[in-house]
Amino acid sequence: MSLINKKPDHLAGTILMKAPGKFLLVVFSVFSFSMTNGQEMPANPISYKLFTPFVYNPAIAGSKDFFSTDIMASFRGKNQAQIISGNTRLIKKVPGTAASGRGFEFTGIGVGGAFFNEVNDSSRTAGFMATGSYHLALDKRALSFVSAGIALRGFYHHYDGSTDDGIPSGDHYFPNIDAGLYYYNPYFYAGLSGLNLLGRPSNRDTLSTHLIPVTRQYFFNAGVKIVVSRALNLVIEPSVIFVTDDSLSTDLKRSVKPALRLYAGDFCLGTYFNDFERVSFLFQFRYPRFYVGTFFELPKNTAFYKQPLTAEVAFGLNLSKTKAGYSVRSHW
Repeated sequence: MSLINKKPDHLAGTILMKAPGKFLLVVFSVFSFSMTNGQEMPANPISYKLFTPFVYNPAIAGSKDFFSTDIMASFRGKNQAQIISGNTRLIKKVPGTAASGRGFEFTGIGVGGAFFNEVNDSSRTAGFMATGSYHLALDKRALSFVSAGIALRGFYHHYDGSTDDGIPSGDHYFPNIDAGLYYYNPYFYAGLSGLNLLGRPSNRDTLSTHLIPVTRQYFFNAGVKIVVSRALNLVIEPSVIFVTDDSLSTDLKRSVKPALRLYAGDFCLGTYFNDFERVSFLFQFRYPRFYVGTFFELPKNTAFYKQPLTAEVAFGLNLSKTKAGYSVRSHW
């Protein structure tokens, strides 16, 4: 989580924080219905929800005070997926001062974009998204923000068809749109978003039973950052993602996706339960100008050689004028 202006040092060591009760009450009332996991697009790499969350909530784009570009790749058996993305807060030129030494300041406008590609056994889906957001400071110190964002998507989907079932191959091109809200401060964040709000396009081939793998998706995510030790730069971040779609199924096991991350200076390790039938773990190491990360999933109740292993890698660059996003301790 990052800020427009650097937070004072004494705030970085605060363990307790005052969560916005009214915001949580509204969010949890919206998500008091049953939830399920429908067709997400993109569904992979799984780790994009951790490394580049603005892909599923456009209001997060620009919430960090540096220009981040990210490349992620996922491998699971014959299936593979890639995402190339970037997001930043726009800046404007201002007269430099002796104190700041900077000739610019951050505006309230965030922008982002991504290209994604996913290849399965019988289909391929590729697309792009362009995101815009606006961030409003809620206090004079510019430590707490609420933001709103929208994203426009374009999809290409190819299905190989099936000669045995008499299903022809097909190509489909279609647009879609996302929208989201996001609240964040140095210790807490929560967001609500809807993806693919235009729904699933119809398959014009009346002889085909193949469904285009895109449906409306609704996300709620929240997390808290607890500073355990300033001397050791230890921060714990428990978080959770709830996912549902138009079916509103009661399968909570597929909808609740908790995560736990431990930051120790420039190193991060943790776990993310995207699938409770699999054990997952992630590692990340950041540098002033770039970071590297990995994510793995292993089957829990089956020998690993009987099911494909999920292996993902992530690489990110900080291309902004200020390197604050990676040089300030605990500034994740």
